Amino acid sequence: MKIFRGFHHPEVAPACALTIGNFDGVHRGHQAMLALLNNEAQHRGVQSCVLTFEPHPRDYFAGRHRRPELAPARIGTLRDKLSELARCGVQQTIVLPFNEGLASLSAQDFIENVVVRGLGARYLLVGDDFRFGSQRVGDYAMLDAAGPAHGFEVARMMSYEVHGLRVSSTAVREALAAGRMQDAARLLGRPYAISGHVVHGRKLGRQLGRSAASGPHQDGFRTLNLRFAHWKPAASGIFAVLVHGLHDEPLPGVANLGVRPSLDPQDVNGGRVLLETHCLAWPEHLGAEGAYGKIVRVELLHKLHDELKYDSLDALTAGIARDCEDARAFFASTHAETRRQTTRDRI
Repeated sequence: MKIFRGFHHPEVAPACALTIGNFDGVHRGHQAMLALLNNEAQHRGVQSCVLTFEPHPRDYFAGRHRRPELAPARIGTLRDKLSELARCGVQQTIVLPFNEGLASLSAQDFIENVVVRGLGARYLLVGDDFRFGSQRVGDYAMLDAAGPAHGFEVARMMSYEVHGLRVSSTAVREALAAGRMQDAARLLGRPYAISGHVVHGRKLGRQLGRSAASGPHQDGFRTLNLRFAHWKPAASGIFAVLVHGLHDEPLPGVANLGVRPSLDPQDVNGGRVLLETHCLAWPEHLGAEGAYGKIVRVELLHKLHDELKYDSLDALTAGIARDCEDARAFFASTHAETRRQTTRDRI
């Protein structure tokens, strides 16, 4: 998949089948829309194209009005969104900066300057609640009326349901906020995951537990640190996870997604949302430094509890040790259930 920042680029396809939206999470409703888009693009002999925005328009307006509560919680990073769009077979994605110029663009100018001249749309697929242009005055009816004059066909996809539940980014956010990871996975069509480069932290995890004379934590709790680029993640807390990208098989672990309230806010990652993951069995071939710079994907499978503030490093060490044991218990029970299901299938 080709990715462009803006559409003023010589390699942008001259004609396309287009859909427009934020695609936060790329959930099953988005996936159904993208499958239809790809089919229509192939039928017309043009590229399938997604136009998305960064930041989210509601982020922009929340900042402009100084009302952070208006910003939606973010399901995925831009990296993860683009990765999922590519996995869905999209051939081209345009990431358009959402700024004052775009916010003030009239609906008619958006059609003419972006949809027609900018992207050469021959087919435009939108969701049933799609709105666009200054003051959100543009809608499906306006697009449908403009299509014949500008040479593009318009289609609208109605809501997608799973077991009677409308699949939406809002529904995914609600499931993640409540720690209902299985419900989120059903809406997404896959386990909820965050990916990124492993970055350096204070390396405090290596020190935690080292003072113990015996026990399994003499090497501390080494962690993989991934930055979550948005300040308001849809999920937060402590999770049992699987880590992909460090070993031939996914590695079980325990992770903290949030702002780490027990640590000094002036640390190297202070003030940033971080996903800190401790692998229950560290791959020895990596050594102490071998994970830095690698791209890993962490699947958040089960929420253990919300973030807690510990009064001392000893209390933090004990808390992490309990979380590791709870994560091991989760994986043991999951493995046992898988074996029982396999036995039932064979009978």
